[in-house]
Amino acid sequence: MTETSGLRQPRFAENLQSLSCFEESQLVSLDPIKQFGNWLDEATKCPKIEEANAMCIATATKDGRPSARMVLLKGYNNEGFRFFTNYESRKGTELESNPYACLVFYWEPLNKQIRIEGSVERIPHQSSCEYFHSRPKSSQIGAVVSLQSTPIPNRDYLRKKNAELEEKYEDTEVPMPDYW
Repeated sequence: MTETSGLRQPRFAENLQSLSCFEESQLVSLDPIKQFGNWLDEATKCPKIEEANAMCIATATKDGRPSARMVLLKGYNNEGFRFFTNYESRKGTELESNPYACLVFYWEPLNKQIRIEGSVERIPHQSSCEYFHSRPKSSQIGAVVSLQSTPIPNRDYLRKKNAELEEKYEDTEVPMPDYW
């Protein structure tokens, strides 16, 4: 086994020693959604954090085999946290058969992380459609070209398919795929 325990940065260990214990009195709100909003706002304003809305989402198959990947949070409120996905991807199929997930936001420069667990449900089709068409056309085409979690022959296959669709939809709207 390759040993990795020595990788911890000395400055990080020193910072941990100088940090005081986190106290409930340091929270802006006991409402978890308001507290999340405060920390997300803090992360958004931190110049060392490029994508404050980046989160790890962990899902599992019906028989409990876990998987995790990074996605972007696209909205949140008291009802839940919103992200978009290809329903035919591994993530999409796992959520279909086992509609529970865990989200983790990690903002290392702030020494903060948040874990959120709960059930998952699809948002209305119209909301997906509105978001899909709000994206740059190149991102829309990318979503059509990339059949997530599906093997492809090679990178050139993606490039050719992308070029074909760029030409096809140059002057027209890209239709949102049924699986998105």
